[in-house]
Amino acid sequence: MMNDQDTHAGGAADSGRAAAHDRAFKELRQPTPQEFDIRIAADGSWYHEGGLIGRPALVKLFSTVLRREADGSYWLVTPVERGRIEVEDAPFIITALAVSGAGEAQQLTFRTNVDDEVHLGPGHPLAMRMPSQGGEDLRPYIMVRDGLEALVARPVVLPDRPPPEFIAASTSRIASIDALRKATPAPKACARTCC
Repeated sequence: MMNDQDTHAGGAADSGRAAAHDRAFKELRQPTPQEFDIRIAADGSWYHEGGLIGRPALVKLFSTVLRREADGSYWLVTPVERGRIEVEDAPFIITALAVSGAGEAQQLTFRTNVDDEVHLGPGHPLAMRMPSQGGEDLRPYIMVRDGLEALVARPVVLPDRPPPEFIAASTSRIASIDALRKATPAPKACARTCC
């Protein structure tokens, strides 16, 4: 006859075997890391093997599996593949800004080049920093998700018709659209509309 101690010891051994089985199964399912010849240019364009990926739907699909590791590397991760890619600056570009509300209730909603929408605030702060590939000017970046940032394109903050003043409900130090405009440098001899 088994006593409680025997039953408890057997239960612990069974759960240990189950945990080892679970770990082995997870390791089996981990895709082997690869190097994908995919690059996200500083203007937000995606390239594969040197050629522009011209289908916006495909770029959006890739953007949904984009991850950033703690070491700053970028990866496309699916259940069956995992590949490192190159990102020249930020993986996304802010292409539109919508201002709603008034006063302290005013909200800024930014849209990326892959149609992600983010509301400026503690979960999606604005930060001024140097571009990751070097440069002399501070640029505005917004956290989109999971360590993935978007560069705020200059035409977004310097449109033909300026948006009204706002008070940022975020952790950023930018308090008004005028301050954001002043902090956004003009490109030096650059014809691109992304920065």
